[in-house]
Amino acid sequence: MRLKVTKSKNAASLYVIKSIYNSQTQSNTSVVVEKLGTEAQLREKLQGRDPYEWAKEYIEELNRKEKENTRTIMVPYAPNKLIAANEQRFYNGGYLFLQKIYHELGLEKITKEISKRHRFTFNLDSILSRLLYARILYPSSKLATYEHAQKFLEPANFDLQHVYRALEVIAQEMDFIQAELYANSLKVAKRNDQILFYDCTNYFFEIEQEEGLKQYGYSKEHRPNPIVQMGLFMDGDGIPLAFGINKGNTNEQTTLIPLEEKILADFDHSKFIVCTDAGLASHQNRLFNDKAQRAFITTQSIKMLKKHLKEWALDPTGWLLPTSSKLHDLREIDEDVFSESTFYKERWIKEKGLEQKLIVTFSFKYRNYQRTIRSAQIQRAQKTIDTRPGKLKKAGPNDYKRFIKTTSCTPEGEVAERDLFSVDEKIIEAEEMYDGFYGVCTNLEDEAAKIIKINKRRWKIEECFRIMKSEYKARPVYLSRDDRIKAHFTTCFMSLIIYRFLEKRLEGNFTCSEITTGLREMNFLEIDKEGYVPTYTRTDFTDALHESFGFRTDYQIMKSTEMKKIFKLTKK
Repeated sequence: MRLKVTKSKNAASLYVIKSIYNSQTQSNTSVVVEKLGTEAQLREKLQGRDPYEWAKEYIEELNRKEKENTRTIMVPYAPNKLIAANEQRFYNGGYLFLQKIYHELGLEKITKEISKRHRFTFNLDSILSRLLYARILYPSSKLATYEHAQKFLEPANFDLQHVYRALEVIAQEMDFIQAELYANSLKVAKRNDQILFYDCTNYFFEIEQEEGLKQYGYSKEHRPNPIVQMGLFMDGDGIPLAFGINKGNTNEQTTLIPLEEKILADFDHSKFIVCTDAGLASHQNRLFNDKAQRAFITTQSIKMLKKHLKEWALDPTGWLLPTSSKLHDLREIDEDVFSESTFYKERWIKEKGLEQKLIVTFSFKYRNYQRTIRSAQIQRAQKTIDTRPGKLKKAGPNDYKRFIKTTSCTPEGEVAERDLFSVDEKIIEAEEMYDGFYGVCTNLEDEAAKIIKINKRRWKIEECFRIMKSEYKARPVYLSRDDRIKAHFTTCFMSLIIYRFLEKRLEGNFTCSEITTGLREMNFLEIDKEGYVPTYTRTDFTDALHESFGFRTDYQIMKSTEMKKIFKLTKK
């Protein structure tokens, strides 16, 4: 702050002024903090003391308090004065924590490198960063994302047309972005990339016409719409590593090897264990990872085993616990004592030139869970028989309708006048044989307990898909061009990486909903000439966030100069 004197014919007026940073115009402007009075008024008030010397001492004291953050800020509001029309005063600051991770991952350097290779004038860094922040905080269409970008404390300097042009560039550089992002992430934190989990899912479109990537295929949501398929590699901590986009009618078993070959070629990473579910565990995929420094762990359906292996797997004798070498008989085990325990047995098998270890586990907890689910499905099947038999259709392998038996003939073999429906006890009995059992195949020689522990972490990749579909609203997809579809999923992929690093920084103490909602609600009211007043509730989440990132935004008022320092800090 400094003194300003304005002279006129009749008087000299003294003011306290200071320079403030306007985050929207990204420039400094001088504003009046306080009017001290005219020279004559001050001489009378100060009883003859020099008003200029007094004013300088007064301003020095204000600056000292300003530096120590002890100056009380008084903001005048008039109840009879309207707010300015079309003037934005409310902004989100939660994105600042995402921005810090964005720059730690070197994404601004990646956009700079891409910009050198293409002829465009728009700011790709500004566009990409806003696409990622908005995907986490305000997931919506690209048009709405452009509008949401205006909510952030720092303005977005691009037009809507630039967003769509940027999508085309992002699609072209999809592989480069993934490889560079992985390399940069290794500088941010140690990655558990010796174990890679792979899975596929699909996303639907609100259209009926097939075209390009949009093809009819097996929909996991059972929707009659064209879909696009995503294959995703995730590391052992749940942080995405690489992804691929395929046509909706692609056999998902064929998607693993091409994407894995990209990792081997582009990521300078060749020593890892690939963990998949049974649906992706083709013989070819297992053979591909039974060489060099790679290995595989995959779930194995007990039902699909050969007869002698199935009999061995379901045999109640010969079961072990990880903590001892004593053999157990499942028929003699006290369920109350071992309700939380997981028993196992293992053996090596060789099929079609591939030697692998088959591990089968059994737990009472898993058995009871399966029986609870089945009981609810049986009740639903019986209710359907009693109330809506006309609605019955062909059932899938996990559909409750699989328990419904249709009888079209009389006991004498004659055609019945109408179909009779009943619960099929044979199907129930056949399924109950496998309750509590779970199979895994691997070419590793490690102890069974370690293999089981690794395989249990597959739920993290399912969570990745759930976050993208539910929290980030990656579906339905409203884009039509293939390049923009690829760009859409590239931004979803990058957003998920940023979120996972944020989650890791918070040590997993908060849910996805708590994190995204908390960031979305971290809003500020701009106070003209002074700074920003936080309007959010200070909570355990906001305290943990500030402690983790090393800066705070929860003072009663954030001065413009302090907020400017935070802007710079989040871009280092």
